[in-house]
Amino acid sequence: MDIAQFPVIEPGTRARGEPRTNVDRLVAVAVAGQVAHPIVRATPYRIGRDGVLRLVPGSGGIVLNRRVGDRAVGLAGDHVEAGVSLHNNGREVVGPRDGPNRALMFYSCVGNRARVMSGAAAGAVGSVVGKHGGINHVIVDFAPDVKQRLGIGDRIQIDGYGQGLSLPDYPDVRALNLSPRLLRRWGVSAEGRRLHIPITHIVPSQLMGSGLGRSEGVLGDLDIQLSDAGLVRRFRLGSLRLGDLVAICPLDYSFGPTRRPDAVTVGVVVHTDSQVAGHGPGVTPLLMGPRSRFHLVREPGANLARVLGLRRDLPH
Repeated sequence: MDIAQFPVIEPGTRARGEPRTNVDRLVAVAVAGQVAHPIVRATPYRIGRDGVLRLVPGSGGIVLNRRVGDRAVGLAGDHVEAGVSLHNNGREVVGPRDGPNRALMFYSCVGNRARVMSGAAAGAVGSVVGKHGGINHVIVDFAPDVKQRLGIGDRIQIDGYGQGLSLPDYPDVRALNLSPRLLRRWGVSAEGRRLHIPITHIVPSQLMGSGLGRSEGVLGDLDIQLSDAGLVRRFRLGSLRLGDLVAICPLDYSFGPTRRPDAVTVGVVVHTDSQVAGHGPGVTPLLMGPRSRFHLVREPGANLARVLGLRRDLPH
C-alpha cells in the first residue's frame, strides 16, 4: 500500500476521552543499573555508507550538552544516546549471564521514573526516554544540573511499570514499553473504533534498517535509514528530534518488526542518526495495530520533552 493512503489528521481535531486500560492489574518492579561508560570497539573509526571513515562520539556515558527534544539528525556523532545510559553489570548463575541487564531492558518502560541511588546526585529523579538494542542500554533523561553531578558507575533505580499494559476496547492494538504515565500525558484518546494518536512524523517502513530480524520489541529499537535523500525530504525526516513520537507505516512490531500491509507502529526516537549502512535514528516501539484503529494526528509538540514536562520549550 502507498504510504500516502495512511490518513494523517492536521492539528485541530479534538479528543473524546482517554482509552480504558488494565492499569489496575499491572505489576510494578524496581530494576536498576549503573551509568554506563562509553565503549570503543576494535577500531575507533566508523565506516560510512559513503566509504568515508569518521571519528565521532558514540553511545554510552553521560551526554552533557544534548538531551531529549534536541535534534536527532546532523550531529557530529553516531548513535548518540542524548541522556544518561544505563547498563546492569551484574552476572547471574541462573539463566543467561546477562540476565540482570536483560531484565533492566525488559521491565523499563518509556515514561518510568528513575531515581539516582548513589553518588553526588543521589535523590535526583529523571525519566526513561528509550531503550537501545545491540549495546543494550536504557536511556534516562535528567536535568542538566543533575547530569553535571552524576558520575560513571552511579547506581540508578527505575520503577519498572507498564509491560503488560493493554487497551480492553482495542484488543487488536498492542502496547509495548509504554508506561501508564506516558499514555495519560501523550494525548492518546478514544474516538469510537479508533485511537487518536499525536505524532510528529510518518516514516515509510522501507527505510527501516538495523533491528530487523528480532523476534520481539521489548529489548531495543529499530533504526531509520536516511540514505534516500528523496524520502528524507518528502517525509521531513531531517527534522527528527530525540523524543519525537513517530508512526512507521506499514509496520507491525507485535512480535518483532514485520512489514505488513495496513499495519502501523508508533514509537519514540531514542538515539541520533548514523552514517553506517543500515543504521540511523532509533525508534523504540510503543503502540502497534491495524491502520483502521488509528487516527494519526500531526502535532509538532508530540515529543517526550513536552509530553512529560521535561523541558519548557523545544528547540527549533
